[in-house]
Amino acid sequence: MIDFECIGDIRQNLAEGPVWCTREHALYWVDIRKPAAHRYDTTKRDVTTWAMPGLVGSLAIRDKGGVLVALQGRLAVLDPGSGKVEPLVSFEPDLPESRCNDGKCDRRGRFWIGTMNNLKRGDASGALYRFDPKHRLSRMIDGVEIPNSLAWSPDDRTMYFADTFRRQIYAYDFDVESGELGTRRIFAEFAEGGGSPDGSTVDADGFLWTAIYRGAALHRYAPDGRLDRVVPLPMSQPTSCAFGGDALDVLYVTSASQNMTPETLAREPYAGAIIAIDVRTRGIAEPRFAG
Repeated sequence: MIDFECIGDIRQNLAEGPVWCTREHALYWVDIRKPAAHRYDTTKRDVTTWAMPGLVGSLAIRDKGGVLVALQGRLAVLDPGSGKVEPLVSFEPDLPESRCNDGKCDRRGRFWIGTMNNLKRGDASGALYRFDPKHRLSRMIDGVEIPNSLAWSPDDRTMYFADTFRRQIYAYDFDVESGELGTRRIFAEFAEGGGSPDGSTVDADGFLWTAIYRGAALHRYAPDGRLDRVVPLPMSQPTSCAFGGDALDVLYVTSASQNMTPETLAREPYAGAIIAIDVRTRGIAEPRFAG
């Protein structure tokens, strides 16, 4: 087992969407079902929590200040000082069972956010949206079941995206200037019973790191899709990962404790924990939302 440090002393239900803030030297993430947003200050070594008014799938740091949060059926802005949440745009009013899941900014400051059915597994009513700095919302991909693994190659020519339910990670040709998607190809596939791809990040060498939900591991993939490395983890349900630290050489991993029996939780003391590990490589600073 790899050496790790546990961040805070809270057990998350469904922690997701870790984002490192280079200005604040802090890690942000959400607990989807709590629902709450969290911030870990690496200087003070403490966690600040903001209760959310509904299920929260992911977040992004705003260049203008504040935090963009993806709530159920809407995007909003969290003011960390006051804790107030102000709505920006609503979507999918005809899908009351829909909620947001994985979301991340591209390097032109656009926020990409996936939606999914919160109650029914195997329902492909979800989608992937692009939210630009002028607050225009564009539906980019249809027929999504569980959206995850959003990440971009260092040269911005490839966007990664996974449907966890289908156990596949896709690579799309990407135009960073227009934000348009091109040809899709299968980047990685997972066998039944071997875990499923969840949240991802890309390191400075262009390798994709993916949390394997119910697989107790991180996978590192080369740009050609070859599995380069498997990192075992102390939790069976890792959900996502993000590079942080002053040198972007710390990999933070979120996890979930949802749907576990008391017996399983007793066997997995780090289920739902946020951990920091050294994987001997560096990441790339996450872009901010430009709107």
